[in-house]
Amino acid sequence: MAKAIIKEPNGETIEYFMEDRLKHSLDNKVIPSLHKKDKDCVLVVDGREGSGKSTLAFQIAKYVDSTFNINRIVFSPDEFREAVFKAKKGEAIVYDEAFTGFSSRASLSPINRVLVSLAMQMRQKNLCILIVLPTIFMLDKYMALFRTRALLHVYENKGIRGYFRLYNTKTKKLLILLGKKTMSYSPKIVKTNFTGRFYGKFALGSDELEEIYRVKKEKALSDSEKTSMNTTQVKHKEQRDRLIHFIKGKLGLTYRQLSDLFEKHRVDVSYGGIRLICNTIDAELGLDAKNKAEEEVEAEEKAKLSPKSTMKPKK
Repeated sequence: MAKAIIKEPNGETIEYFMEDRLKHSLDNKVIPSLHKKDKDCVLVVDGREGSGKSTLAFQIAKYVDSTFNINRIVFSPDEFREAVFKAKKGEAIVYDEAFTGFSSRASLSPINRVLVSLAMQMRQKNLCILIVLPTIFMLDKYMALFRTRALLHVYENKGIRGYFRLYNTKTKKLLILLGKKTMSYSPKIVKTNFTGRFYGKFALGSDELEEIYRVKKEKALSDSEKTSMNTTQVKHKEQRDRLIHFIKGKLGLTYRQLSDLFEKHRVDVSYGGIRLICNTIDAELGLDAKNKAEEEVEAEEKAKLSPKSTMKPKK
């Protein structure tokens, strides 16, 4: 593990560990291509919700561009378009959770369109773009195959977060062509020897900035839910949210356990969405949603670290 040392424009220093091979690739391939070869760099960071993919994306963006800040983390096609037009040469932008939300399928077309339409601007400004999403298989085929340089697939190993596999241009292409039907990352389909670890350091600095980011992200998720919904759909959404909140409390499940349960039964509700729903309803009921959310996350982390954890609901 190498140490990434970032000097902020204000003179402060941010430090975090980075896999040696990843750091070497950024130092010798990505950064020179932006500043010496007049190119851009589009990277995809994917993985299931709560796996840490945003954390890894921020660490890469900050290492490539020391001026990267929370204003260049965007959550919608309009925000992304504005960030690209405002960006200066060589800057980094993170398009965070591009397809997250319960309306993700309806959002595919506008997001893919804006990525394709801004490809020339991204190249002319030599931008480093990191697209964070659940799976690269949801991305436009042109972008996925020809405009993205690499894929970093983030995953958990025995319940522990902080692992990734990197697929370069060649292996990424094979993965998309061979694995799309089943959306599988199995080494039996495509194997990559570029693997590594990362740790949960928020690369933008203070805890206050991290809290601002989380509030911004939850608001973006909430706003996406309100888009293009008629009165009946809003009513059904409210009923669904209260049912999710009831199920969680009745069964005594953590966010992760409920997310796993929904995934098993093919219910399209994300981990982040469950957290937002429960926090919002807790707040409506006068409960301390923030402290409760922190307790939930702490309980999940303890469960992951416990070798005897069976993740069973409370009786």
